Amino acid sequence: MSDRARLRARAKRLGLLTALATLPAMAGVMFTAGSASAHGAPLVPGSRTYLCYAHSLDETGALNPTNPACKAAMETSGANGFYNWFAVLRSDGGGRTEGFVPDGELCSGGATVYDFSGFDLPREDWPVTHLTAGETYEVQYNNWAHHPGSIRMYITNDSYDPTQPLTWDNLEDVPFDEATDPPAEGGPGTDEGHYYWDATMPSDVSGRHIIYMVWERSDSEETFYSCSDVVFDGGDGEVTVPGQGTLTADELADAAAAVEENTPAVDHATDHATSADHATAAEHAAHAGPAAPTASTAVFDAVRTALPGWLR
Repeated sequence: MSDRARLRARAKRLGLLTALATLPAMAGVMFTAGSASAHGAPLVPGSRTYLCYAHSLDETGALNPTNPACKAAMETSGANGFYNWFAVLRSDGGGRTEGFVPDGELCSGGATVYDFSGFDLPREDWPVTHLTAGETYEVQYNNWAHHPGSIRMYITNDSYDPTQPLTWDNLEDVPFDEATDPPAEGGPGTDEGHYYWDATMPSDVSGRHIIYMVWERSDSEETFYSCSDVVFDGGDGEVTVPGQGTLTADELADAAAAVEENTPAVDHATDHATSADHATAAEHAAHAGPAAPTASTAVFDAVRTALPGWLR
């Protein structure tokens, strides 16, 4: 198997593990139309907003976080930041970072459309992705709406303390990786559609860190910000969600089979924007509509298609 094929296989397996971990909560839910229109966040390594959303849906489609950090985020800033996990943005960002987004608000990006302030809480119990220093991984960044631009990846330095608010001084000044107009897989307007590229992790890191991503559009001033909690402990992309148990391979297979047998085919709503250029916060608010469950039934399709191959 080529290096590219190996990376793609590993990324697909990790993505499916994340999806499967949420299946007991998501099975039987028929996700309905929201008209949310913005635009993307990291799936691998998962951002705080994405992992909290994915691991908080219960069997009714309601948000019921059991992870302590995700629960605290909801208590602080409500459910909108969960349902709009892909909308941590500033329409006037212009790629700006330090001096624009205030210290202590990096994970919320100083966003003004939705309240993401709960995701700025300094805690040690956020969902975390296990990685190995110096290894190359395929990064996946959701493309809820497609835009051209560059995605920069920063890492926290030795001053980072997860029990203290994240500041710009806690980040390395220079990104360790950057991708411009990366290729995409899957369609916009879905939970699993994403841009992808290979990124080599810094070799001189260990322990708990944050990978901070800045997606700067090249066709507008709009800029997206995200925090992905990671731990460099020799891991291979596994995700730990404090407060939740784990599923065995047999349980994963049973969950996938239950979805296959019991979930009716449901077409996606067609009113998701795919490439609108929302230049102002007011336009975002006007297009976003009410916060409603917008997770995609295509997750189930991906599981049904790919599960037999990697569990055999």
